[in-house]
Amino acid sequence: MRGRRGRLAPSPTGALHLGGAATFLVAWLDARSAGAPLVLRMEDLDTQRVLPGAEGCLMEDLRWLGLDWDEGPDVGGETGPYRQSERPGVYERALEALGARGLLYFCDCSRAEIARVASAPHAGEEGPRYPGTCRPLGLQERRWKRPPALRFAVPPGREVRFEDAVYGECREVVSEAVGDFVVRRGDGVVAYQLAVVADDAAMGVQRVVRGADLLGSTARQLLLWEALGGAAPTFLHTPLVLGHDGARLAKRSRGVPVADQRAAGRDPQEVLGALARMLGIVDAAGPFSLRELLAVYRPEGVRRGGVEVPAELGVLLASAVIVASQRPSGL
Repeated sequence: MRGRRGRLAPSPTGALHLGGAATFLVAWLDARSAGAPLVLRMEDLDTQRVLPGAEGCLMEDLRWLGLDWDEGPDVGGETGPYRQSERPGVYERALEALGARGLLYFCDCSRAEIARVASAPHAGEEGPRYPGTCRPLGLQERRWKRPPALRFAVPPGREVRFEDAVYGECREVVSEAVGDFVVRRGDGVVAYQLAVVADDAAMGVQRVVRGADLLGSTARQLLLWEALGGAAPTFLHTPLVLGHDGARLAKRSRGVPVADQRAAGRDPQEVLGALARMLGIVDAAGPFSLRELLAVYRPEGVRRGGVEVPAELGVLLASAVIVASQRPSGL
């Protein structure tokens, strides 16, 4: 079996909601059931969205649930620093390696310009498929219409295949699905796709556990792993957690924060049990300790598709319990 050194990678842009807690529970169980260590990494590259105090609140919520880690911004470790904002050198070296292989080029196209000439439908938050307008010019300096981004030159027609621990065999022809994708934005911020690959490689991550909304990123990241010469991790994508109205929790204004569960006096084992049952890890209702969940956890047992917030936890959504003293400013 491949190693299972894992990571928890929250973004300090808001409170930890139940969807994020469910993913982090699976990540913790997946690593600990294999006797593997866990790294906590704060994904704070988009500094304009980072909220003061959010990092501390995220760690407090994780600890309340009993989810610990072996390396992180608070405990240190050999693969730090553990905030992406403190790792620019890692990303620059990755960009230099890709550029040396002729796999990067400047692009000053706007989204509107891309949309006018794109022949494929929109690809999620990435926008329409990029048609390769700037690819022939490579890294040639020229008069820019706007500060240029850096794009990764995707091999045309190449099908990427991988086995997800929950969703099984997945395939994608990246050149047809999204085209050449951005690895550094025009404002100089390194894109998520490159940052997580560079970080996971440098931190020795062997298993990536994250929400199914990122399943579509995996093929692009595997191309980057290959281009950078690293041994790619295995993947496990957890189901999206939905509110009772069918809306994704991450998109809600409040998202049933874990802090609300604590403020309501709920026992953390009640929350763990409800999340585990929602995910398919256990069948029975009631509180469960992490030790009990470790005894029954199987990666292949995690449910696919969207799952609804358990009624016993989601009731707080209707009552909108908000305890400002337990939130960073702006949450």
